[in-house]
Amino acid sequence: MTAPAAERNLHVIVQAMLAHAPQMGRALELASGTGQHVLALANALPGLTWQPSEVDPVRRTSIDAWARDQDNIAPAIPLDATAPGWGALHSGQDLILLVNLLHLISEAEARILIAEAATALAPKGMFAIYGPFLRDGHTTSEGDATFHASLRATDPAIGYKDVGAVRCWLAEAGLIALPPIFMPTNNLMLIARR
Repeated sequence: MTAPAAERNLHVIVQAMLAHAPQMGRALELASGTGQHVLALANALPGLTWQPSEVDPVRRTSIDAWARDQDNIAPAIPLDATAPGWGALHSGQDLILLVNLLHLISEAEARILIAEAATALAPKGMFAIYGPFLRDGHTTSEGDATFHASLRATDPAIGYKDVGAVRCWLAEAGLIALPPIFMPTNNLMLIARR
């Protein structure tokens, strides 16, 4: 499987990870989607052993197909990042990466995900979140406003989260949030450390 959005943001995510991620250790990608990101990241950061995860079995098959010849990518595992309890089962992660999911889940689910990620991190581990965010309660472009409204029309509980609120949730989980990194097409990369 391929996703055009994954192709579009792949380069900038890899560049951000090259600049900020640990060079060695264990990395967990939450909601790995098609598998395009984890393959590019595993090639760029070969000192990390990557564990992709995905709730959808069809996507897990795609992830494993992308990673077939890559020594530092483990087979994709079924993991619902919005469910309580997974953090303790996957502890010791030096890096956890989440791409383009927060706006597709509710605030309650986002807070569970962040708390569980904090539990799963090793000491000094890093949690990176990429995607679109509200800034002081507002979208930053007409396209973002339209997309956010369409998400809310489908399910009023989902939609863009405010970057300030997410930084508070990270702090409540015991993580130290670094200043947001501004990315193309009005996206942000939020990085927090244990």
